[in-house]
Amino acid sequence: PLMRALAKLIKCNTPDLVLFVGEALVGNEAVDQLSKFNMALVDHGDGRLQVIDGVLLTKFDTVDDKMGAAVSMAYTSRKPIMFVGTGQTYRDLKSLNATSVVKALLR
Repeated sequence: PLMRALAKLIKCNTPDLVLFVGEALVGNEAVDQLSKFNMALVDHGDGRLQVIDGVLLTKFDTVDDKMGAAVSMAYTSRKPIMFVGTGQTYRDLKSLNATSVVKALLR
């Protein structure tokens, strides 16, 4: 019922941007959540193909070795990670710094 309601919300409001919001701490489980969310949008879209436009990852400031999940999410969905949350306010939403992610992965 929830995914059907979300698909209906998207259909009725025709937003400019649909973001998947996931928690960075769950690691590769986030990739599975993203895939299932995207598939549910397609399945409940009443014939209208609507998938996500990008990803917002929360709790990104506490991530260490699970940063590879962010890369996997972008690769799997073919959509960019548009924002990462590093705190609890709107000011804590940052653009993803790909250079720092690559450096962290190569450490």
